Amino acid sequence: MVQPPGAGSHRDDRQERAGPESAASAGEAASTLRRIPAGVWVLGCVSLLMDVSSEMIHSLLPMFMVTALGASAFTIGLVDGIGEATALVVKVFSGALSDRWGRRKPLALFGYGLGALSKPLFALATSSGLVLVARVIDRIGKGARGAPRDALIADIAPPSIRGAAFGLRQALDTVGAFVGPALGIVLMLAWHDDFRAAFWVAIVPGACAVALLFFGVQEPDHMASSHRRINPISREQLARLPARYWWVVVVAGAFTLARFSEAFLVLKAQRSGLAVAWTPMVLIAMNVVYSLGAYPFGRLADRVSREQLLALGLAVLLAADLVLAASTTLPAVVAGILLWGLHMAVTQGLLSTMVAEAAPAQLRGTAFGLFNLASGAAMLLASVVAGVLWDRVGPAATFLAGAGFCLVTLAGIGLRPRR
Repeated sequence: MVQPPGAGSHRDDRQERAGPESAASAGEAASTLRRIPAGVWVLGCVSLLMDVSSEMIHSLLPMFMVTALGASAFTIGLVDGIGEATALVVKVFSGALSDRWGRRKPLALFGYGLGALSKPLFALATSSGLVLVARVIDRIGKGARGAPRDALIADIAPPSIRGAAFGLRQALDTVGAFVGPALGIVLMLAWHDDFRAAFWVAIVPGACAVALLFFGVQEPDHMASSHRRINPISREQLARLPARYWWVVVVAGAFTLARFSEAFLVLKAQRSGLAVAWTPMVLIAMNVVYSLGAYPFGRLADRVSREQLLALGLAVLLAADLVLAASTTLPAVVAGILLWGLHMAVTQGLLSTMVAEAAPAQLRGTAFGLFNLASGAAMLLASVVAGVLWDRVGPAATFLAGAGFCLVTLAGIGLRPRR
């Protein structure tokens, strides 16, 4: 290929500058971290502690339901899908209330408190029905806190580093998502696979999360009291949400169909020969990759096309689904799980940033709530379909269906409206 004039010299210049530019990039990354407000850091640590509590339970829950309660894969998918869908539906109302009241923290505090109070029910469960009750209560708490917390981060963080702020919160949250399963493994090994004892320990970090939020987060003063009288879910207010926002909602819903519950990753690893006590390693491996990548990809979202970055995340998920569908050995399953974690790092903070960018400031709570409603409906459908395919056709069909939804979502990215 013929190079344009001066192409070689430009490449040489880039090579000569590579060292200084790398140092400058590292310094800029550190500078961005220092610019992120303290409230975002505290909210990230609150998420970390609550995720330690939740994931200690959730990483063991599929095996607990199968071995101790005799549940089927369909039941596991149904419980997980109903729980997650409940959380995401509740976010509509909590987000709208936070817009109407002009206050985010009280609803977030209520949600974290409810999540902490639900933990003893898992230890007391003697049937799948009681697990479902505990799961729903826990997820109502998650729903109550999710949209106000995300709106609060958008209120606190300057627009120029909003992607980095969401990436940081997601990274800290995901540290908890692998520390929790790691603690679960330690306790299961130390206590000879005593699921209930491990569930009791999970109460402690949940209570610490509530205390940290109560004492450590100050809501910004610019949330004007005049906003409290707005009905954010009225037709007039919803009409203020632009076409680009609704496109993000639709794409995120299709995307959620492609990424069903991680419980099926645990079941896949167990079928590939992983011992019961070590099944939390599935979520640890996934979340280590997720945590390491969330902040760098959040920073990248402030600099590059967000649609292209979302397409990259979908391509990674497509690869993960295909690897997991074809895998018959534990190393191959681990490779698919690591790819799954990478796609989460690319996309989860990115989607929150896209919602915050598209929605008016006075409707951010409602916008996050509606966004999560669409994702919740998709999560329920995806988890139920995944469970049915797993039981009736086999694990490969579950992951191939996810790959198909990836292709549909990739096509939808090309239909984005102009800004």
